[in-house]
Amino acid sequence: MSDCCASAKISVTHPNKSPCPVCGNQSAEVLASTMAYHLKQPWARRDTICRYFFCDSPACTVVYFGEDGSIVPESAVRTAVGVKDASDTALLCYCFGITRAAARQDKQARAFVLAQTEQGKCVCQTANPSGRCCLKDFPRE
Repeated sequence: MSDCCASAKISVTHPNKSPCPVCGNQSAEVLASTMAYHLKQPWARRDTICRYFFCDSPACTVVYFGEDGSIVPESAVRTAVGVKDASDTALLCYCFGITRAAARQDKQARAFVLAQTEQGKCVCQTANPSGRCCLKDFPRE
């Protein structure tokens, strides 16, 4: 029997990065649930089915943007975004509340986060505004 009428499986791939519409920074995709967690008023945002991205450029006021053209500025998020804040009080680890100063002053902080991550005790995908592991933001030893 012939399969001439069977539809072929078409695989659609999307890039994991997209340029920020404000600054042009190549920005990584983030889950809609991560973005919603950090919004001041997630209930006020219209729910659209599209992909969202996190702009990590320190100079840009955009935190999230969607393929639908939506933009979420820093003023609309309840979480201070550590990569956009150069101060010592900026968080590097959102899971355990480790600031830039604490990570710089105590090398055990990074080791602690690494151990917790290896044991699956972190929640970076939700707690970190970028949706990524916090370890990449720690100072190198």
